[in-house]
Order: sequence, then structure tokens, then C-alpha cells
Amino acid sequence: MENIPVYKLLIAVGIVLIAAGILWYFTYDILYWLGRLPGDIRLERSGFKFYFPLTTMLLYSLIIHIIIRLISCFMK
Repeated sequence: MENIPVYKLLIAVGIVLIAAGILWYFTYDILYWLGRLPGDIRLERSGFKFYFPLTTMLLYSLIIHIIIRLISCFMK
């Protein structure tokens, strides 16, 4: 496997983050359910709130994995 220069990797990550930010900004009313999926752990008591987005993190991880695989496929 060929070594990818760091600057290309940083540019690709920056483009992905910008695209994700734009997508989130314009589709927030459609994607409001992200962070409220079944499997996300939420505990609320008087004076105490705990939130652990387990399912949301797994979904984000899957999406990021697919994006990275696509980028690496196109960089060859």
C-alpha cells in the first residue's frame, strides 16, 4: 500500500467535516432523531442527568467507516 501524504489526508478529513456540517445545518429538522435512537441511554433524576448515546455512536462509526473506505478506494 502506498503512503498517503499527511496533507492529502488532512484535506480529505476537512472536506468530509465541512460536508457533514453543511448536511447537519440544512437537514437538522429532518435528522432531529439522531441522538434519540432506541439504545441510547438516558437517565434523568432531580439534579442529575446522564446521557450515553450508544446506538448513535455505533451509527456514526458505521457511517465514518464507509466514508473512509470510499476515500481510500478513490485515493488508489
